Amino acid sequence: MRYEMLGPLRVTDGSKSMTINAHKVEVVLSVLLVRADQVVSPEQLMAEIWGEDLPRRATAGLHVYISQLRKFLRRPGVAGNPVETRAPGYVLHKGDDEIDAQIFPQLVDEGRVLLREGRHDEAACRFEQALALWRGPALGHGGKGPAVAGPIIDGFATWLTETRLECQEMLAECRLQLGRHREAVGMLYALTAENPMREVFYRQLMLALYRSERQADALKVYQSVRRTLKDELGLEPGRPLQNLQQAILAGDPELLAPPSLALSGR
Repeated sequence: MRYEMLGPLRVTDGSKSMTINAHKVEVVLSVLLVRADQVVSPEQLMAEIWGEDLPRRATAGLHVYISQLRKFLRRPGVAGNPVETRAPGYVLHKGDDEIDAQIFPQLVDEGRVLLREGRHDEAACRFEQALALWRGPALGHGGKGPAVAGPIIDGFATWLTETRLECQEMLAECRLQLGRHREAVGMLYALTAENPMREVFYRQLMLALYRSERQADALKVYQSVRRTLKDELGLEPGRPLQNLQQAILAGDPELLAPPSLALSGR
């Protein structure tokens, strides 16, 4: 069985894919997956479900949701259930099952090590495999999914989202190092649109455009981010972006060399 959290929560078993329609039961499963193989107290679960506004029969309600979750996870011909009552609360045993939100950071870590070793092609493969696991915002975070609940789910979804951004940044760096700058352009245009305050993506985009013989477009990107930062924050672009703009204007030949120096902001 596979638990998929990198998008709306669902459980797959072979070719069968299942989702939970009951929001509160979905919240319970999400928390137990975040803390897989760890005991989660009833108080933590109730805080995720109801926040500080607990109903009078919150404990009884939680028991109902746990029962419904066990029924949902019951597999024909398989003894026992992944969800166990263990003092002082409940634990979801992962066993041989997979959780995509655990596989993703493992792939990112492997790619990070390969990147540090200068093995850019292998690192890019790891980052691409990691990003391919995503189907949408983690646990429907920011939408109608369970991440509108408490701090455990919200914190986990935020961490996954930040790790995804780091992965995208490192993948773009790998493509630039490998001379795949034209391939990186489309990806980086999308990333700057989705993350207008993240200067590193603009810097990578400018370099990719310059190496694609699109100097004017690279300078337009600088003007765009400059306007965005001034309008939103009253700030000028950071020194790395300013240095890159000046290097493009000067036609610095180092920009066409392996990009490690150019990306560092020198």
